[in-house]
Amino acid sequence: MAIIEVEDLVKHYGSKKAVDGVSFTVEEGEIFALLGPNGAGKTTTVESIEGIRRPDRGRISVMGLDPQRDRDELRHILGAQLQESQLPDKLRVGEALDLYRSFYRDPADPEELIEQLGLTEQRATAYDKLSGGQKQRLSIALALIGNPKVAVLDELTTGLDPQARRATWDLIEQIRDRGVTILLVTHLMEEAERLSDRLAIIDHGRVVALDTPAGIVSQVGAEQRIRFRPSTPIDDGMLTALPHVTGVSRHRGLIVVTGTADALHEVTATLARANVVAHDLRIDQVSLDDAFITLTGRPLEQAAPAEGGGA
Repeated sequence: MAIIEVEDLVKHYGSKKAVDGVSFTVEEGEIFALLGPNGAGKTTTVESIEGIRRPDRGRISVMGLDPQRDRDELRHILGAQLQESQLPDKLRVGEALDLYRSFYRDPADPEELIEQLGLTEQRATAYDKLSGGQKQRLSIALALIGNPKVAVLDELTTGLDPQARRATWDLIEQIRDRGVTILLVTHLMEEAERLSDRLAIIDHGRVVALDTPAGIVSQVGAEQRIRFRPSTPIDDGMLTALPHVTGVSRHRGLIVVTGTADALHEVTATLARANVVAHDLRIDQVSLDDAFITLTGRPLEQAAPAEGGGA
């Protein structure tokens, strides 16, 4: 069952097109990620879903509601953690949840959320005294206080250290396990690969791929790279002649063999017959990062912002 439907979404900022015909659906109970560089159009897309921005063209439905026409009703089923959010410095964690709780007709229990999100010891702590990870946990709690069916989490772990980031990922999976459908916005490849059931890669305001992480990787081929340091010198021709090897290169004493899934068996068998030991052997499968480069022509961290500056 599709919880969110986005069809041919277009949004301009002046003469610049930030979102250019974006379409996707989010199914009930899944974590769906919008992956792309800063400025690709991700935040403009989710702000249109939330009813914050009015698209120039296209259709959006969230559990049958139109975000513009049914905004008051939408806020009771959709919780949002914004890309940039700030609370008054002296507002305490418990006070913030009590305040936000008053906005909803059927809110969650704030004490239960505080415990589930690991904020029990910070209940009386002022916002400006919280760590970055604690602020993110509070932000998630505020997104969930209305008992939403859908949660939109925008660049949730940006700026967190690796330990806090992974703790937040565990938390997101727990939220999904509670039955909340999650729309995750991220420019972090590892985050999308770890969390998402399906994802859409957005580049320059367009969806360039939409599938499971494994499905997107398979779209660009099942090539693997075999790296090793031979115990004795070998001729490249020994390897390039193998049926499932597509290329051989050398880098700082390492031999790098590319090929299909059967290449590893062929390479190791050939080396064994030649009495060559493969030291420091490593096999690299095609990753989501490799797929992004193939689909867009550049690494994610080097991707240029979309025209119009839409995040």
